[in-house]
Amino acid sequence: MQEVNIYKNLFSVEDRVALVTGGGTGIGKIIAEVLAKSGSKVYITSRKLDVIKKTAEEINLTKPKYNVNFFSSDISSENGINELVDEFINNEKYLDILINNSGVSWGAPLGNFPYHAWDRVMKLNVAGLFHLTQCLLPYLSKKASLDYPSRIINIGSVMGTAPLGDGPYSYSASKAAVHQITRILAKELAKKMITVNALAPGPFLSKMTEFAVGTEDKEKKIAQNVPIGRIGKTKDIQSSILYLCGLGGSYITGAILPIDGGIHIATGPEIFE
Repeated sequence: MQEVNIYKNLFSVEDRVALVTGGGTGIGKIIAEVLAKSGSKVYITSRKLDVIKKTAEEINLTKPKYNVNFFSSDISSENGINELVDEFINNEKYLDILINNSGVSWGAPLGNFPYHAWDRVMKLNVAGLFHLTQCLLPYLSKKASLDYPSRIINIGSVMGTAPLGDGPYSYSASKAAVHQITRILAKELAKKMITVNALAPGPFLSKMTEFAVGTEDKEKKIAQNVPIGRIGKTKDIQSSILYLCGLGGSYITGAILPIDGGIHIATGPEIFE
C-alpha cells in the first residue's frame, strides 16, 4: 500500500490552484476535467460564457474536491487580459498551474490567404499568451518552491514543429512562436522556481478540428497519416498533464512534448527501400 501511495504522489495535483484558458471545449476541457477530478481547484475561462458555464456544470456533477469556477474573458486584447487577471486575483492569492490553451486557427490556400488572418491569430495565440503569462507571474511565484515549482504549460501544435502545409499559415507560425517563447521563458523563470513546458499535439477531436476528424470515416482517413495509426485520445492529454504538473514533472522545463503519434518525425518514404 505504501508503494502505491508513492507512485500516486508522483502524479498528484491535489489542492493546486489552476487556471485553464479556453477551458470550455476540446483539449482545454480535457485538461480542466483531469485537473479537477484529480483534486485541483480549477478556473476555466473563454470568450463564450455559455460554453464554459456548461463545461463547469458537467464537471461539477462528478463531485470533484473543488467546484470548477468560470468567467468570460477575451485574451486577444490587453483590456481583456487585465480583466481576466483582476477576476482571478479577486478569488485567489496565488496560482500553481497556468494552462495557456486559448487559440484560434485560420486556413486558406496559398495565394488566397487573407492579410487580416495574421493579426487575429497572432494576437491571441502569441501576444495574448505571452502577456497573460507576464501579468500572472507575481501570483505564480508566490508559493513556488524547489519541492513543488509552479507550472506553465503552453499548448503548441505539431504544425509549429513540422512543415506540414495544409493552409493554416498564420496558425503554424504562431505555434512555432509558442514553442520558442516556451523555451525562452523556461530559461528566464527557472530561478523563480517556475517550470515552462509545451504540449505539441497532433490530430485530436476538437471544435477546431471537427471539420477534419468529426466522423468515423474522416478519423480513419487522418489516422492513415499518423505513424502510430490513430488520432489522439483523451488519455494522451490527461496523462501528459498529470506528469508535467505533478511531482514527477518538477525537474522538466523547456520541453516541447510531442503528443502526435510520431508525425513530427515522419520524413516521407525511405530513399533506399
